[in-house]
Amino acid sequence: MTITSQYGMGSKVSAEGDIYSFGILLLEIFTGKRPTDGEFGDGENINMFVKMALPEKVAEIVDPNLVPEREEEQASSSNRSVQAANRSKIHECLISVLRIGVMCSNESPKERMKINDVLKELLAIKNMLLEDGRSNYQDRNLHLA
Repeated sequence: MTITSQYGMGSKVSAEGDIYSFGILLLEIFTGKRPTDGEFGDGENINMFVKMALPEKVAEIVDPNLVPEREEEQASSSNRSVQAANRSKIHECLISVLRIGVMCSNESPKERMKINDVLKELLAIKNMLLEDGRSNYQDRNLHLA
């Protein structure tokens, strides 16, 4: 579990500290890296690592287990365009989630996102991802049956 440095110094538990921990957790989940892994050197941390990669290098830092495998070779040309659109949508959602993680884990508590804003952003990401996704998911399940 991740805690802020303020907690480690005996400060009171706060909403800002919880937001920080949530941001670090998002970054850990989506990169597959831990803030304590030791691969961050020279004062760098997971927040800086992700911030420097956004948005151009997101594909390089996201945990590969989170990204669906490509099935283009076996797909028809019409399915390939749907898959490309889905990959693009997933890529945009990953960028958005990582941005939330970065903004929540800002060093300055005053610069962190508010929980209401986090919730609104996450719901918007969910809605974007699920747009047309339910029909694609159902189609895939029909083929598996």
